[in-house]
Amino acid sequence: MKNLKITVNGVVYDVQVEEADGSVSAAAPAAAPAAKPAPAPKKAAPAATGGEPVTSPMPGTIVNVPVKVGQAVKAGDVLVVLEAMKMENEIKAAKDATVASIAVSKGESVDTGAVLVTLS
Repeated sequence: MKNLKITVNGVVYDVQVEEADGSVSAAAPAAAPAAKPAPAPKKAAPAATGGEPVTSPMPGTIVNVPVKVGQAVKAGDVLVVLEAMKMENEIKAAKDATVASIAVSKGESVDTGAVLVTLS
């Protein structure tokens, strides 16, 4: 039995090779197919001057943005729907305000602390 190190796509595997009946067989873990890289999450954007930024409480993907710039919102109104860990989370307005700007769009990935909308 021989111990060998094999490198596949930069990953090192320790394998044992055993000679049996004149043929060589190898016992090695099967490498998983390369996963498609996820899109890079959006970094926190600077807030519009004079407005109050509403930030993402967790990393996730924007599912819906039901508000528009200039729209008046009341405390508790949904500003953005964020999917994280297979759950849809409604990001709501903390107080009555007007939507000054929207920094995200449907399908976009965001990090914790990324500005979603700015209220004035």
